[in-house]
Amino acid sequence: MQSRTHLMTALAVVLMAGGTTACGHLDAEPITPAPRPTATFSNIGYADWSEQEPDYRFYPGDEIEMTVPSAPELNKSATVQPDGRITVPLVSPVMAADRTIGELQTSLSQAYAGTLLRPQVQISVKATAPLKVFVGGEVGNPGVFDMAGDGDALRAIIQAGGFKTTAKRNQVVIIRRGPDGRAMMRTADLLKGLTSPGGADLVPLRRFDIVYVPRSGAAETGLFMQQYFRDLLPVSFSYAINGTIR
Repeated sequence: MQSRTHLMTALAVVLMAGGTTACGHLDAEPITPAPRPTATFSNIGYADWSEQEPDYRFYPGDEIEMTVPSAPELNKSATVQPDGRITVPLVSPVMAADRTIGELQTSLSQAYAGTLLRPQVQISVKATAPLKVFVGGEVGNPGVFDMAGDGDALRAIIQAGGFKTTAKRNQVVIIRRGPDGRAMMRTADLLKGLTSPGGADLVPLRRFDIVYVPRSGAAETGLFMQQYFRDLLPVSFSYAINGTIR
């Protein structure tokens, strides 16, 4: 009996809190939920596309040949480590990643200035790490891929499992870091690459390029790229856009 009394009391409290009477009528107007805010994305300002080939910049995994004419005993091959630095004799590790040959030669010459009378250092590229590119959209296996040698957009898509049947193959989007660090965008007709290899716009790729295959008949490319840059962009590509390693 006591438990039943407690139950009836609790029910009365709930009914009063809900603004109802014993007959179940509402004493107040129903609450209309506020509309959920929708995400808005401003347009991304891309730089004009340029085919200019910038000076090569070293990347972790590259092998470097260092020559010191005034001190041949210091000649050495070095590999750029994951932290971006190389280890050479007599001096502290030197940052090499994202530096051109000329910039790295200057840094090493300065490092040896306190040790050598004529600290003239010469640098050459012995071997390079594979290019990392991002392939997404209507492909079989989207992701990040290593491409050795002179890779192009069609090879990257084939490496990513090929086109899906829903792919818009004549309007593939390429995103690339421009000379000033801003992202550039262009489209390529890769449909010709499957029917007429000689006339295809294959687009040779550079490190950290993004290849996006849109869905045929859907205007979704702009929204995808906006969301990609804001929410999904990998750290390594962010490094490429900023042009720095720390």
